[in-house]
Amino acid sequence: MRSLISILSFTILTIAGLTMVSCEKEDSGGTPVVKYVRVTRPESSDSLLVGAGQGQLIAIMGENLLGAVEIWFNDQSARLTPTYISNTSILVSVPSQIPLDVSNKLKIVFSNGYELLYDFEVQISEPLVSGMESEFVNEGDIAIIRGDYFYAPLTVKFTGGVDGEIVAVTDKEIQVRVPAGASSGQIEVVTNFGATKSDFWFRDTRNSFINSDPYEGWWNSGYVVSNPGPSDPPKISGNYIRYNKFTAAWSWNELAGGPASAMPVHSKNIPDEAILKPASYNLKFEINTIKPYNNNYIKINAALSAEDNDAYVWRPPYDSKGKWQTVVIPFEEVVDSYKVKPTINPNGYWSRILVHGPGDLDADFALDNLRIVPKVIE
Repeated sequence: MRSLISILSFTILTIAGLTMVSCEKEDSGGTPVVKYVRVTRPESSDSLLVGAGQGQLIAIMGENLLGAVEIWFNDQSARLTPTYISNTSILVSVPSQIPLDVSNKLKIVFSNGYELLYDFEVQISEPLVSGMESEFVNEGDIAIIRGDYFYAPLTVKFTGGVDGEIVAVTDKEIQVRVPAGASSGQIEVVTNFGATKSDFWFRDTRNSFINSDPYEGWWNSGYVVSNPGPSDPPKISGNYIRYNKFTAAWSWNELAGGPASAMPVHSKNIPDEAILKPASYNLKFEINTIKPYNNNYIKINAALSAEDNDAYVWRPPYDSKGKWQTVVIPFEEVVDSYKVKPTINPNGYWSRILVHGPGDLDADFALDNLRIVPKVIE
């Protein structure tokens, strides 16, 4: 008897449940309406949306939605699951594909041919410009810009009011040919989803404390290359330093630099704010390793009142494989390595490049444009 009662109870509940689902699914035949879009988490069901990111699951709430057969976000169709469609709601994920035609509309197409438009933005990130393989590239050569959200079609604008020729694009890298008329300053990457200017300068002329234009200092003007030969790297910014010498472990090799009095053009170029707020600045330079830097140390002094023979140590390995590349070092790391911290000196600063450390090095590398520049352009 109990078994029969249980079976009858289950049957009644099942029929009731199906009836409720049928009522929920029933299409009243009225005009479809979207009232709002919200997130799908129950605890956040009152969080309404005017846009959503790629791949995000959303709930479209309204009336007479049961006959939906297609949903489009801009010019990209979304995948519909019939069990996620009812008369009052549709659960759907925003397409991950990048739209080419941006209308900021979602469009629902119904089985009777009716189309319903609703304002809704697919929130795709504007370009992120994080750096360049080399911030110094000659006219006609290919510059490599790194970052993210590089969605074609895009444009690279150089200071000087000229655009580069796009050679290749991935989501995280742009190869662009440097045009005639490109000058020193920020670059800008423009896509359908926004425009971003770099926090670095292309061909950066700011705050150089060693760059050999003109050569200054106490040591080794013979390392300066003014007229590159067939075996020399090409110029990227006037003269550069080339160090091509077998270097025994712990031998002493000063490449460039000296006290402020010996460097009147460059010694005062470091801004006071870099001394006061080193965490807001980077030490940068360009290097071309004709042979790998795989032993010994390169020691860099900048913004000091006197030499520090043990700091800053830029350790191997590094190999640019015969190309110019930009090295970026947080300036606070440099300052933290000094025994005596820098203080503001209106008369200028001591600077030096020294090769001195453990391990023999078959050295052959070029350096240029040592500078201390802001991390962020306000």
